[in-house]
Amino acid sequence: MVNIRERKYGKKKYYYIEHSFRLNGTVIKKERYLGNSIPKDLDKIKSNFLIQVYTQKWYLSLDKIKSAYTKDINSATASEKDKEIEGFMIKFTYDTQKIEGSTLTLKETANLLQHGITPSNKPTRDVKEAEAHSNIFYNMIKYKKDLTLQLVLGWHHSLFENTKKDIAGKIRTRQVWIYGSKFILPSPVEVMPLLDYFFSWYNKNKIKIHPVELAALAHLKFVTVHPFIDGNGRLSRLVMNFILNRLGYPMLNISYKNRIGYYNALERAQVKKIDSIFVLWFFRRYIKEYQRYLK
Repeated sequence: MVNIRERKYGKKKYYYIEHSFRLNGTVIKKERYLGNSIPKDLDKIKSNFLIQVYTQKWYLSLDKIKSAYTKDINSATASEKDKEIEGFMIKFTYDTQKIEGSTLTLKETANLLQHGITPSNKPTRDVKEAEAHSNIFYNMIKYKKDLTLQLVLGWHHSLFENTKKDIAGKIRTRQVWIYGSKFILPSPVEVMPLLDYFFSWYNKNKIKIHPVELAALAHLKFVTVHPFIDGNGRLSRLVMNFILNRLGYPMLNISYKNRIGYYNALERAQVKKIDSIFVLWFFRRYIKEYQRYLK
């Protein structure tokens, strides 16, 4: 937690923010001077301050995760690697679809994708989109080139070509809303300029920003543009994992059971226009998921 501290020098008051954390058994305290009054954009200052504070701690942990993961993968047999990828694919497909309203259970998803067993009394759309997502995932991890709009449009087309042909692979031309959210999505005329900006931002920053932070920011920025009538969350999570996998980091499954924290972090970052809110949530989630590599 970031605390505000007031200090007096003579009759004048000065304000600081401070935060303490433990690194390698030592408590480290960081602070930043605010001025002789509390700024109006305090939330943004606090979030950016936390990002800078945790760069030392979290980047070290993230790179340890990559190192241990790489060692683990390199020591595995081809069959073991395939089995691990399949397990991740099933969980990822189940959760990313479930977040968007799919009625399939994890067991039904596994039976469908591993054994071709179609669940009874479940919507055909849920079945077709789960199968499509599985195919997209495997194509994604094999793809050697970099992220482009054409690639993402192709994923979107593949996801919906058998269920919603009228929107498959097409940029939206109508206004959409996230019901229950305070964030107002971009208008249709803003979408293409924002997409152009997104890919320009990605290409300029893909070698400057830490890979895990890049994946988090790409997810946030893409889903904020919301370029499609449907499927924006799923495509954003594919973009996120494309970046992680391409840069040698383990992919992240955002589970259905953690969706409330996920939704809240996204909405707060969008409404306040503070990217670091979502990045901080993402770092915590990522490190918790791969804690086993830090032991």
